[in-house]
Formats: sequence, structure tokens, C-alpha cells
Amino acid sequence: MSMIPSAEELRRMRIAAGLTQKELARIAGVSQSLIARIERGTVNPRMTTLRKILEALSKVSKTNEVVEKIMTSPVISVQVDTPILHIIDIMDAKGISQVPVLDKNGKVVGMVYESTLLKILRTRKDLKKLIAIDIAEPPPPQIPKETPIPLVETLLLTYPAVLVVDRDGVKGIITKIDLVKHYVKSSSSS
Repeated sequence: MSMIPSAEELRRMRIAAGLTQKELARIAGVSQSLIARIERGTVNPRMTTLRKILEALSKVSKTNEVVEKIMTSPVISVQVDTPILHIIDIMDAKGISQVPVLDKNGKVVGMVYESTLLKILRTRKDLKKLIAIDIAEPPPPQIPKETPIPLVETLLLTYPAVLVVDRDGVKGIITKIDLVKHYVKSSSSS
């Protein structure tokens, strides 16, 4: 994972899983005080600790369904030096409302949203000089493909999209409509 969930995101994920700090700590094999400090943002956990916490959250999720099932893949992305006019063409042609911005190593460095483009178009006249990195907003949360679907719902209440990643880079994207379609499909099949 190239971007760890924020303290608030972890707290929301824990609450969505129906766990207290003490219960999550027991399942993850860490102390309750560490969970509390992480959620307050007073300590940055090691990657191994974060992985333990995310795995614990996955174990107790009320469903066995994971985000890999509902993600859109492959992900349409742009490079940091992609001209803004080309980004607009891509988003229009593909019917997408956001696009990740990747550096030369494939690492997500930002996101271009339709709303970002609207703001830029309203205030700037010379668009030919702008490239992706000039207008990119911070990247959205990035989660592993094994993340339970209910946990991504919590993130989508705050963010327009969530990226699904592994060590090799971006594997998928999940938006609110992906989650809506999943719940509609689930309710009609039960």
C-alpha cells in the first residue's frame, strides 16, 4: 500500500466492523493504547502493525465479500506530464469522472476529478501549458484487494473513489456507483 489510511479512516473502519478499540487490539495482537494513539493521530504505526490491524478488520467483517469483487479494472490513469486537454479527452471518451495520476514508477501521486477540471476551466484561460501534476489533488485512500466491502463503504462516505493497490501498483478503482450496483445486485438475488 503506498498510502496508509488516515487515523480517522481507521477509526471509521473499526466502527464499521462493529469493534471496540480493545477488541480490535486483541484480534490484531497489539495494545489497546496503540490503537487509541493511532486513531488520535499521535503515532504513526509501522507498516507491519498497520497490516495486522487491516487484516484483523478483514477477519471480523460481517461479510466474506472483498473489494476485488466490485472494483473496476484495469484502471485508466495518466502520467504526471499528461496535458490537461488530453486528460479531458480521456475522461470524456471513457465516461469516467476521475483519473489517477501516476509518476514514472507507477506510484499514485494524485487524482484529477471532474470538479477539479471545472474549477480550473472557470479560472484559467491558457490550458495548453497545464499538465496533470499541476492540477492533481491528493490521492484517495488506497486499500488492498482483500479489504471487506463494508469497510470501503465507510471510506466512500468521505471520498469520491478508493484505489485498490498491491505491491505492483494500482489494480482497481471503486466509486460509489460500484458499491450501489453491488448492493442492488445483492438485494435482488436474496
